[in-house]
Amino acid sequence: MTPLLMLAFAATVLTTSFVSGLFGMAGGMLLMGVLLFLVSVPDAMVLHGVAQMASNGWRALLWRKYILWRVVARYIIGLIAAGMLFVSLVIVPDERVVLLLLGVVPFVGRMLPDKIMPQATQPGGAEWCGFISTSLQLLSGVSGPLLDMFFVRSVLDRRVVVATKAACQVVTHLSKLLYFGLLLGGGTASTVDPLVLTFAVAMAVLGTSMSRMFLERMTDQNFRKYTWRIVMAVGCVYLVKGLNGYLPA
Repeated sequence: MTPLLMLAFAATVLTTSFVSGLFGMAGGMLLMGVLLFLVSVPDAMVLHGVAQMASNGWRALLWRKYILWRVVARYIIGLIAAGMLFVSLVIVPDERVVLLLLGVVPFVGRMLPDKIMPQATQPGGAEWCGFISTSLQLLSGVSGPLLDMFFVRSVLDRRVVVATKAACQVVTHLSKLLYFGLLLGGGTASTVDPLVLTFAVAMAVLGTSMSRMFLERMTDQNFRKYTWRIVMAVGCVYLVKGLNGYLPA
């Protein structure tokens, strides 16, 4: 990357990490959208995974006393099942498919009624959450909007939601890094400049730290209201971009 492009990338990670730290989601969608315009899909997956692991890892550390570890443990069971499936199939998604998935997911999650959409705290809910979210993560690089569907309709405190989701996302992004950076091989990881990775981690930690005091002051009602609005708006943008990719030049 050129110095100017590096600066733009660092600013993007800082901004999206702040958004993720505040709402527990949406920032990952924004970051992936930018990366897809800068690098190839495999490299975007690796850069996104590193930045989001740093952002979510630091967020989980900041809010560690609010994490529901039993939910995280059950989530990992579903994650492992999805990982085994994708390793056997060795899937590399097309960029247009990635954009369409990013656009459709918020609407699907929004339309599903409560009686169909399992909650992470219910029996089997966390396992399904781990399987579906990891599958979407390996297909599109982002699973936050769907992951949120397993939490946002619950009565959990906003800090519990953000902290538990952050812990779940750490292991999910780790699985994505292993899948695209190692299992698919072919020099995918070697094309990523270490300096870019360093910037990504530093900006992710800074953005997450800045969001903490804002989340403390926000009410649970506003947390859920603005989460819905942001994700739906971003979903519209990606849906249009994905559909545009299938139109004749």
